[in-house]
Amino acid sequence: QVQLVESGGGLVQAGGSLRLSCAASGRTFTSYHMGWFRQVPGKEREFGAGISRSSGSTYYADSVKGRFTISRDNAKNTVYLQMNSLKPEDTAVYYCAAKGSTFSTLSRSYDYWGQGTQVTVSS
Repeated sequence: QVQLVESGGGLVQAGGSLRLSCAASGRTFTSYHMGWFRQVPGKEREFGAGISRSSGSTYYADSVKGRFTISRDNAKNTVYLQMNSLKPEDTAVYYCAAKGSTFSTLSRSYDYWGQGTQVTVSS
């Protein structure tokens, strides 16, 4: 079992920045690939960014590429999402998730989820 707790969400103006954190506890953090997903009401949860177990590879959705940066600190069992140049369309609940085996951008392949943190970007 892995427990994930997100923090860092909030209200920000367009063009601003936020950094989300996801603290993991439980089984070995380095066993898991990590992903950040987001969801708005009425829509499916969508992949935003992901990072491999060793931090050797990162992955981004086209919608966030160049603006968001995912990183992880395996010594602190924490994964981060630095979000810059935020847009109103980035408004969503952001979730971090963990999976073993091979990396994937598919939400249904993730084994563990946090409770989510709200990000609201005003225009």
